[in-house]
Amino acid sequence: MKNKNKKNSNFPNLRFPGFEDEWEEKKLGEVAEIQMCKRIFANQTSEKGEIPFYKIGTLGNTPDTFISRSLFDNYKEMYNYPVKGEVLITCAGTIGKCVVFDGNDSYFQDSNIVWISNSETVIKNKFIYHILSNTNWSKLNSTTITRIYNDNLRSLYILYPTKIEQEKVTLFLSLIDERILTQIKIIEEWENYMRGIREAIFSQKIRFKDKDGSNFPEWKEKKVGDIFEVTRGNVLAINLLSSEKSQEKPYPVYSSQTKNKGLAGYHNDFLFQNAITWTTDGANAGDVNYREGKFYCTNVCGVLLNTEGYANICISELINSVSKKYVSYVGNPKLMNGVMSKIKILFPSLEEQTKIALFFSSIKNKLEMESQLLIEYQDQKKYFLQNLFI
Repeated sequence: MKNKNKKNSNFPNLRFPGFEDEWEEKKLGEVAEIQMCKRIFANQTSEKGEIPFYKIGTLGNTPDTFISRSLFDNYKEMYNYPVKGEVLITCAGTIGKCVVFDGNDSYFQDSNIVWISNSETVIKNKFIYHILSNTNWSKLNSTTITRIYNDNLRSLYILYPTKIEQEKVTLFLSLIDERILTQIKIIEEWENYMRGIREAIFSQKIRFKDKDGSNFPEWKEKKVGDIFEVTRGNVLAINLLSSEKSQEKPYPVYSSQTKNKGLAGYHNDFLFQNAITWTTDGANAGDVNYREGKFYCTNVCGVLLNTEGYANICISELINSVSKKYVSYVGNPKLMNGVMSKIKILFPSLEEQTKIALFFSSIKNKLEMESQLLIEYQDQKKYFLQNLFI
């Protein structure tokens, strides 16, 4: 692969050997047709059925709505329908999400999901998929858009090489996609293993032994507030945080956000060390985590403090296994300090907690390693998308 680095021309930065021609530029509407399914009404759908009906939020995932086989067959007799390999794209909501149609009988939400119908005589479908996936739909023609209209797609200028080079590029990216999918499956297997082993340990189907091979004492039921000091973090302005860890700002800051396991950034000060936190407000209310080392947390994080060793991953997972049951869903979801204090769980002895915590830590470390590897593969694909296309 060669680095062409030809700026302001119809050449990508990276190319496979043997390809030198300038890429051609055309509007998407000149090489493909934009099509959509006929509208399906709410009373024609159900929670169960034979044919999955994909909406903008479920495209590429698990559908939550279905239609009957007879309705689907009648539609296919009368109207156009995507061909396996053609590209589907969401035009509302989270705009610009693309999937390659797998050919299985499915239905798609009228004008909110359209497909690119293309004979592949000029440009390969998967090449179109990568072009559209790499398009910044939040800004189109210097205008902020909240919906992709068919005319937006038809008038979109695309650059493409010969079909042979298209095939080379798409095959290469498919190999990266396969590696990403494999890595996702590896992570899912470890997560399933963690769930299964956690359930077995907390139900005491699996018990650890002490150093002499004897059973540990029976677990004792106690309130969280009997063992921990229950407190919470402080308000912290987001502009005081750094997105990267540094010598000036080395301490992680945790909040109620859903990404990065609650990590909001880094700060120059800390509030706590080796403690358990939980999210008090919002969609993640009741989510419990052990935080190792020194850290800061915001006011939407509750904190459990103990100086005798009870603040560990074993106890955080034990509390997390029941905490969602205590979340109030009246209005904004909440799990306040007073409610957390009264939650009862079975506490193993400190010695058994240590053994369980070490075991859980080894699995979590493995999960973090595999997750980091996935990020590296995804970053690698992002690099190639930015450099193999114009």
